Amino acid sequence: MSTQCPFCSVQCKMNVAEEPLPSGRVRYRAEGKMNAASEGRLCVKGQNAHQHAMSRERVLYPLAKKNGAFVRIGWEEAVAAIAERMSAIQRERGRDAVGVYGGGSLTNESAYLLGKFARIALGTKHIDYNGRFCMSAAASAGVKAFGIDRGLTNKLSDIPETDCLLLVGTNIAECQPTLMPYFNKAKENGTFIIVVDPRETGTSAIADLHLKVRPGTDAALANGLLKVLLEERLENRRFLSERTTGFAEVERQVKEMRLEDISNLTGVPEAAIRKAAIAYGRAGTGMVFTARGIEQHRDGHMAVRAYLNLMLAAGKIGRRGCGYGAVTGQGNGQGGREHGQKADQLPGYRLIENPEDREYIAGVWGIDAAELPGKGVSAYEMMELTVSGDIRGLLVMGSNPIVSNPNVGLVEEGLKSLEFLVVADMFLSETAELADIVLPVTSYMENTGTLTNLEGRVLLREAARPAPGEARHDWQWLCDLAARWGRGDKFDFAEAEAIFEELRIASRGGIADYYGITYDRLRREEGVYWPCPSPDHPGTKRLFEAGFAHADGLARLVPVDNLPPGEETDRDYPLLMTNGRLLPHYLTGVQTRRSAALAARAVENVVELHPSTARKYRIEDGTLVRVRSRRGTAIVRSKVTIGIREDTLFIPMHWGGIQNVNLLTNPLLDPFCRMPDFKVSAVAIEPWS
Repeated sequence: MSTQCPFCSVQCKMNVAEEPLPSGRVRYRAEGKMNAASEGRLCVKGQNAHQHAMSRERVLYPLAKKNGAFVRIGWEEAVAAIAERMSAIQRERGRDAVGVYGGGSLTNESAYLLGKFARIALGTKHIDYNGRFCMSAAASAGVKAFGIDRGLTNKLSDIPETDCLLLVGTNIAECQPTLMPYFNKAKENGTFIIVVDPRETGTSAIADLHLKVRPGTDAALANGLLKVLLEERLENRRFLSERTTGFAEVERQVKEMRLEDISNLTGVPEAAIRKAAIAYGRAGTGMVFTARGIEQHRDGHMAVRAYLNLMLAAGKIGRRGCGYGAVTGQGNGQGGREHGQKADQLPGYRLIENPEDREYIAGVWGIDAAELPGKGVSAYEMMELTVSGDIRGLLVMGSNPIVSNPNVGLVEEGLKSLEFLVVADMFLSETAELADIVLPVTSYMENTGTLTNLEGRVLLREAARPAPGEARHDWQWLCDLAARWGRGDKFDFAEAEAIFEELRIASRGGIADYYGITYDRLRREEGVYWPCPSPDHPGTKRLFEAGFAHADGLARLVPVDNLPPGEETDRDYPLLMTNGRLLPHYLTGVQTRRSAALAARAVENVVELHPSTARKYRIEDGTLVRVRSRRGTAIVRSKVTIGIREDTLFIPMHWGGIQNVNLLTNPLLDPFCRMPDFKVSAVAIEPWS
């Protein structure tokens, strides 16, 4: 069976072979398949992804909760009940009393149709998705600085050819392991690698210079790097003059800063800041990659802008061996927001509050532009609206908000207070357990559709096996539901390709232009980079070679303030906690915890802490500890390591229940992109008994 890994943003191609056993059972074995991104490599998650697809725990039939327990029902009953209950809520409380919460692992077709369903079947403004927590800070920063948001501005194959790599808050080794050979090859070629991370990781192990920044101070560190770059006269004045605007204001602000103050704030020695800046500035070519470590902060947008200032000042973009990359986390975090799941966006990266964009999409959908609702709110703010009572019915598709949101105590309160909750998932996730109706959906091995990887390369994943039980594709039941609201003529699709054909038209002329991409091309060429405005266009492999996407062709630099962490420590909460991923698991673990091979590699959650911190709080390695914040308490097992700052704790994000790190996390939102401040929470730690 030829398929594509469902997990991270690399989207590795693979073959899954069936091997009959003497017992009559079948063993499955996955091997990487040659492709341009992973070059045939496959990590441990991809090698075992089939285990969750074939798990006995899968939901195979629609379920309804009756007298506190789930019972099997038919699809007709499920669809009728959803339509009846959601319609009743809207009649009583208005259209916006129903919300839609999507996911960043859905295909482009499902993501597109979900946005269309929310806006013209339900008519609600409340739609957002868990990709809000993935790279919204980098996305908004890219749009402001460049006029366009695409994960990587250059090809992955450029990485080994660059002279200097600056990896900020990204742990490629555990999050996108099949990409590590690009970075290892770069090191072999003499590339100077700088890693910015409060922890020692598999990625920092290959670094020539590791800057152990204090969580929440990334923007200040970037300003320090830029200050040294200017002091050493390593900026590219010609590039700045011809290709950018706003540099004079940035230069004035940075020159007034003191490197000593930046060092004290960030915890990074002045000498190390200077060494990193000079290495990047003197390099003939250079790349900057960011991920959640810098983005998931109350100033994530501006922190990314600060690094874009540095890159633009050096003139290292738009040419071979140069560029910027926001390393997408989810499998389709890129495509998921481009085509309508995000509260403020319409297909093609159009804006829902832009009159011209509304007119165009309304024309594609065959409705009056006045019928389109306005802009809704972000994912976490939707959870707040369930608590306030503004949202009374919710449809969750391909997501697990009760584990993935910050401040999950509030989220659980809100979801339990809903009048009606529908969850579409393969498993009874922590969120699905609270649902009134659960819909069984197909896995990556069973549904056909496109996904957009971290490079901005659109890939086609075709179904490799039939759906089990009564599981249906997301787009199928959405079409059935739309018909219940009298919109069946707008959702008359018999296959995923037909949806993509409409998506092509809806994206035409937009920032994320897929018009020139077809299923036939994807089968022939493996993948096509967007923007691709016509069928004869080769796709845009490297952005900004001649100009940026703003109307004047210029990139924007902007002054960025040096801010402290979004939540400071005190006597009661003396440590900073950050979170992240482990290699064997993915997101909230709904799928990977159903894989025996993956679950065995990380059975329970842990908290990493420095030996000095462990001694101070009388904590022994491998014991259960209680971690408290101003919002809640988690119980996890201790892991003492010298590879972390003494003032910092690290807890992975893949577990629910009492092990859920998001019981602790800070819901403070970035004012530009509404990203929660996942990466900085003031906490206390103590032995648990």
